Amino acid sequence: MNRAIDIAAAVRTGQVRASDIVERHLAALAADDNRLVAVTRVLAERARAEAQQIDATIAAGGDPGPLAGVPYGVKDLFDVTGLPTTAGSSLYADAPPATVDATAIARLRAAGAVLVATLNMDEFAYGFATINAAHGTTRNPHDLDRLAGGSSGGSAAIVAAGLLPFSLGSDTNGSIRVPASLTGLYGLKPTHGGLPMAGVFPFAASFDDIGPFTSSLADLAVLWDVLSESVAEPIETPLRVARLGGRFAENLDPDQRNAIDAIAPDAPTISLGDVARARAAAFLITAFEGGAVHRAAFAQGQALQFDPATRDRLLAGALLPDAVYAEAQAFRATFTRALEPIFAQYDVLIAPSAPCFAPTIADPQVLIDGVATPARRDLGIHTQPISFTGCPALAVPLLRPGRLPLGVQLIGAPGGERTLFRFAAMLEERGLTGISPPAGAFQGED
Repeated sequence: MNRAIDIAAAVRTGQVRASDIVERHLAALAADDNRLVAVTRVLAERARAEAQQIDATIAAGGDPGPLAGVPYGVKDLFDVTGLPTTAGSSLYADAPPATVDATAIARLRAAGAVLVATLNMDEFAYGFATINAAHGTTRNPHDLDRLAGGSSGGSAAIVAAGLLPFSLGSDTNGSIRVPASLTGLYGLKPTHGGLPMAGVFPFAASFDDIGPFTSSLADLAVLWDVLSESVAEPIETPLRVARLGGRFAENLDPDQRNAIDAIAPDAPTISLGDVARARAAAFLITAFEGGAVHRAAFAQGQALQFDPATRDRLLAGALLPDAVYAEAQAFRATFTRALEPIFAQYDVLIAPSAPCFAPTIADPQVLIDGVATPARRDLGIHTQPISFTGCPALAVPLLRPGRLPLGVQLIGAPGGERTLFRFAAMLEERGLTGISPPAGAFQGED
């Protein structure tokens, strides 16, 4: 695969120009001709200008940053200077252009990364499938007849195909972890509020977070340093691991169950409490807050400009009583407090990320409790209750060469992202997890 740290090292030492790196990736995107339906806009002019600035900095003896010359893309809900922020909807295709970049993009640019594209998503991030009425359905590079997951499907597919070294997505109820699992990547949902949300189109503020997709843990660690503006400190203490039971031990692929057995054969199985009620409360909070974002559009008679599958759920959310929302938030506070003794005892909790490998586009359903249900709704059955807690969660790909990807999620205490990176590295060293690129993935060479 196309590692960001390797590209940056080559650019910083003068082995290759940032401009050449950008041209290679622009050519690869053009050759792909959006067969993945992952890209909504290619930002060639901006990318070339940013790359030229990096080359000029190096020529003058300056430091272009730890991500020097690394191309990347962002989910189509980040503000990009000069472009309307559409959030995947035709409703905002002609909105006034953003006047400044989202804070996350600004931090990446300061570190030398080069923005190349905006990427497909479920409209307003409301779904787990990236089935978009305006742009089409994003395809999984491991099998073009299958979903890439969502709502950050474009961000996942483009990295899994090797067309960009990393991307940014957003995760409200699993929208990074689900597509990471289905496309075989690392995907991080940070501690709620752990990364800057300024300049990101909102869905449900109680759960919205941004995070990266990468094909390597080393890239993920560097991106965390840049995006969080933090510095790693050495950690030597042994890690205490548990696995989640109850609903997390149901509705998962047998290979996931076997992988969890191998990852933590002696770890205890613990319960998070009433997980089904937590997911129901998360649905209510998401619907209420999502509906509130779009009440003005509905009041102005713009409802027919929404994707029908999105519109009906947002309208229903806008009609929820305040008392129901307050009750769901009260339960959330109780549920979250109950985690404190668990994280006093354990550093990492293990659970499946998506319940299965990628469903087909022709029949986008998953089996939940033996019943076929819409993938757009239920691919997040295992991720949504974790978002409810605000805890960080890292989707980790199981090592499955030649087979459709599956993943597990590693869950930590608030602020415990680096602990998750550390445990994930241990799993890689044991040969249990890692990237299995799809056939024909772009490698970044000439």
